[in-house]
Amino acid sequence: MTCSSFVFSQSFEAETESAPLPKPPSIPAPQEMNFSIGFTDLNASLHDLEDNDLDALMADLVADISATEEKFATERDTFKGSAPVAQIPSQPQSNFNLIASTDTSRPATSSNSIAAPPPPPTSKPSKEELEEQMKADKIKLALEKLKEAKVKKLVVKVEITDGSSKTLMVDERQTVRDVMDNLFEKTHCDCNVDWSVCETNPDLQTERAFEDHENLVEPLSTWTRDTENKVLFQEKKDKYEVFRNPQNFYMWKKDKKSLKDMKDKDKEQLLEENFCGASVIVPDLEGILYLKEDGKKSWRQRYFLLRASGLYYSPKGKTKASRDLVCLVQFDNVNVYYCKEYRIKYKAPTDHCFILKHPQIQKESQYIKYLCCDDVWSMTLWVTGIRIAKYGKQLYDNYKAAVRKAAGSATWANRTIQTSSNASTPSPTPKAPAPAAYQPTNSVRKVAPSPPQRTTPQLAAPSGGDFMSELMTAMQKKRSQP
Repeated sequence: MTCSSFVFSQSFEAETESAPLPKPPSIPAPQEMNFSIGFTDLNASLHDLEDNDLDALMADLVADISATEEKFATERDTFKGSAPVAQIPSQPQSNFNLIASTDTSRPATSSNSIAAPPPPPTSKPSKEELEEQMKADKIKLALEKLKEAKVKKLVVKVEITDGSSKTLMVDERQTVRDVMDNLFEKTHCDCNVDWSVCETNPDLQTERAFEDHENLVEPLSTWTRDTENKVLFQEKKDKYEVFRNPQNFYMWKKDKKSLKDMKDKDKEQLLEENFCGASVIVPDLEGILYLKEDGKKSWRQRYFLLRASGLYYSPKGKTKASRDLVCLVQFDNVNVYYCKEYRIKYKAPTDHCFILKHPQIQKESQYIKYLCCDDVWSMTLWVTGIRIAKYGKQLYDNYKAAVRKAAGSATWANRTIQTSSNASTPSPTPKAPAPAAYQPTNSVRKVAPSPPQRTTPQLAAPSGGDFMSELMTAMQKKRSQP
């Protein structure tokens, strides 16, 4: 190796060692991370937050940053204590004196001779302007802190079925259940178990209700900055229908009339058998579904079977032998989504379609599995069965937590209504004094109506006043009449 090549290799190694390591491709750079959902601008999303939510956000961010800074300071002090301190050579005193004398010896004629113009008079800002400025300062600080926070947070716009919307700050530790509790407080709607936080994807024309135990930030973080996806807060009757009427899902082959009259005790026993054992029993679903062929708008009928490990189909008729079954998909890394208007989009046999895909897939892909059912009930049956196979007992725990929340909310509402109804409401017109109680109220009104010039507060005159004297006189005349 020549001298020049050796020097080149040394310099290349030095540059390689000093160059920062590139970030993994899966972690977006801070400037590319999306901090808001449902807004085109993060500044606008923060401005849409309620004042108390913005204050809470700032408190959380400052606490996170302070904790991180304290941790780094402790580590730095520990490192300084263990590392040898290098002796810094002292600077010659003459240099410092020279600089100081040079600074102090500068002429000040220019500053003394030419007076600065007085500042223009400013009007005192109003209270509204001060509040707006304070909020703008908070938003500016929040934008800076949000990018430094160790706990990821998103500003999420949630649309509600009545056309309104709510803006929430959600961090990565919060579950969908926590977010719904927050929405219950903000919207004052009932807390029934059907309420769901849903996502919609207009590109794929899909909709899915998030499960209550999911962390909302995780799936929303996969959305691109320019996405048109939305977060909805709406009621979904099929969300926990399997726990209200388990016989329809576990005994679906039987006559519907006999299943409709099942007693509550038998339903509870059915739930205990399938969800409270060592492992959850998945509904034994099987039947004909339409499978969309890859890259085509043609659909082929296949005989499908649902198992705990995944969704299988038989390429040879209706055979159930394990050796003849083909696994279409396993549920570990996919979610199930309802679809809209696939009869138009993909020439599906019906509009009752669902897909299975990885949550990070936001556009059309060959890795999406498209399925079509004959009717709405069949689609609900398969989608619910897939959710049970994927989430198991967690789904039942979510339902029980939702029932407890709904019951607690109903109890509190009834208690509030009873308290308000039992509370004594002050009468707009004070009651007549004791002597007037001997005769019916209507007789008193006929004999001694209130003079027009008198107002209601004057009815509460002290006993012995002019009004009481007139009233007693009128009552005596009434008694003396035949």
